Amino acid sequence: MLNLPLDCKKFTLQLKSLLTKNLTALNTNIPHNKLVIIKNSKVGNNIKVTPSDPQVEPDNIIKLQQEITNKWSSIHLIDILKESDLRINFTKELKTIGKGSSIKSSDLQKRLLLCIFGIGSNTGLKRISIANEAVNYSDLRYVKNRHINAITIRNAISIVVNNVLRIRDPKLWGYTTTTVACDSTHLFAWDQNLMSEWHFRYRKKGVMIYWHVDQKSLCIYSQLKDCISSEVGNMIKGVIDHDTEMDMERVFVDTHGQSVIGFAVSYLLQFSLCPRLKAINKQKLYYVDSEDKKKYQNIEKVLKGSINWQLIEDNYEEVVKHIVALKLGIVTPEVLIKRFSKENYNHPVYKALVEIGKANKTIFLCEYLSSEDLRIEINEGLNVVERLNTVMDFIFYGKLGQIATNNTDDQELSILCLHLLQACMVYINTLIIQQILSQPYWQDRFTPEDYRALTPLFSGHINPYGLFPLDFNKRIVIG
Repeated sequence: MLNLPLDCKKFTLQLKSLLTKNLTALNTNIPHNKLVIIKNSKVGNNIKVTPSDPQVEPDNIIKLQQEITNKWSSIHLIDILKESDLRINFTKELKTIGKGSSIKSSDLQKRLLLCIFGIGSNTGLKRISIANEAVNYSDLRYVKNRHINAITIRNAISIVVNNVLRIRDPKLWGYTTTTVACDSTHLFAWDQNLMSEWHFRYRKKGVMIYWHVDQKSLCIYSQLKDCISSEVGNMIKGVIDHDTEMDMERVFVDTHGQSVIGFAVSYLLQFSLCPRLKAINKQKLYYVDSEDKKKYQNIEKVLKGSINWQLIEDNYEEVVKHIVALKLGIVTPEVLIKRFSKENYNHPVYKALVEIGKANKTIFLCEYLSSEDLRIEINEGLNVVERLNTVMDFIFYGKLGQIATNNTDDQELSILCLHLLQACMVYINTLIIQQILSQPYWQDRFTPEDYRALTPLFSGHINPYGLFPLDFNKRIVIG
């Protein structure tokens, strides 16, 4: 299931080989690396990384967005949701929890979309029902209680995400769909909610949303969390639980989304954890054997110690059992991270995971310090998440962006409907961009920098406010 060796010695041999290879490469390249310096320091700040120059926004991207705004000057956000469903029919996944439904299919589709929009934009079902004479608040509330829950909305999200991945033109968006960036954002929530906690950085109470976003701004997975829960656990949960066609092979996170245990789990689940470390100047490297320290004279100042391979081999079977339980859902990532923390440092499995994590983190640091392109790519990915947070604020505008409920299930439903709206926006924007760029005027105009900066995550042509009539006789003209 994990594609790991049955023999513990074979497992450690593979890890030793990979560790030696990366340490040797870093030791060889560091004297010629002008952006990374290994220096003497009494306080342990031995690594100095020179930041890369900021990238300039290409002119063609600005012209493209202007043309889109001129042609589609004011698309209503609710029409984007409607158009996506007419093309994909994701509302078929919103099945009733009862034996059946007596509502006519066309009326049910309309009410489902109105409910999703009212919840996802945080405007509420009452405000949405006022703008649509054919339905009232009781109708929408009945449909919400019968058809809309976390499971059905997640199924609908998967359908939209998979369709976005299928319709993408590889010539415009690239062929790789294996990398995601992860980060969290804060939402204000009522004090009475038990999940609502004070966040020292945002200086207010609320809850957190943790996103998994691909490099082209499509949100793959979202989850509600409290302010003090481990982001490492949330990162692992998204990699395991996302039900889409995307194969997550690399995950970009910030400092809070990584730990030694996180590096161990990522190696055992065979995906690359690539963090943007805040304290990069204090990071230390580990080597295979105590005698190997003499081999790496150019990086000697950042070497700390050797890996205890015997400890890994002695507890290899138990480590694999825990990772299988994690993958099967027998134990949640958050529980596993809490169990194997510093408070439980005597646990043999924890000790073995720490040794695996040290080795894998050293492998990553060697690649990170050697490659400026990797550092730039990680920063780009995490910047996409920051831009996503801005667009989510644009969509989730009702009630000043506050979660006005104390029901945890309703809170999760709000986040999932918001996620669905974002996926539909990316779907429609992708179609629009591909239609514009297929015109003769745009042929051969894009440079590699333009392709790098191309994103469907823009909202200048979208109107989320005002009345929300849903007219099935009007369509967005694309193609």
